[in-house]
Amino acid sequence: MKIWSLISELEFSKLWRLAWIGVRNPLLVLPTHKATIKTMKICDKLYGSSHHAHNRANAFRHAFWNILIAKSVIVRLKSEEKTVAWAEKITSLHEELMPNHPLEKEMDLHNNEVGRLVFKELKAESIEAIIQFIKQKSEEAVQIKTVEETDKLKGVLVFIEE
Repeated sequence: MKIWSLISELEFSKLWRLAWIGVRNPLLVLPTHKATIKTMKICDKLYGSSHHAHNRANAFRHAFWNILIAKSVIVRLKSEEKTVAWAEKITSLHEELMPNHPLEKEMDLHNNEVGRLVFKELKAESIEAIIQFIKQKSEEAVQIKTVEETDKLKGVLVFIEE
């Protein structure tokens, strides 16, 4: 992930918002960044570049990213509720700062939420066990064609294209 190239494309107001979150939560920035890098490396290893499309691999990436962020910050936050709230704040902000078409954004937000739900269930499991669990969920993912379809698919990963 080319973080600096992404940051350089942000409008000043969005860049300021991102910086302000970091200033207010300095102890969470590094573990969140490391979780993001680790997510991308694992997804590159498992899926090559295909996880950049709106497919099952992308669904895996978003869910797994939320889990890794949560696993990396729970040590500092010491609260599942605060940990999940942080993961939601960061990943939702990402969707806001790097806008997609509405269906793509809904897919990403939905799969982020699935990841946070899985974290609550499997927070004590190893990364390898979580990878296997999320891989299985991504194989069972449901294809969506409208934003509204996700309302009926709580806890289920979704994708747009094969």
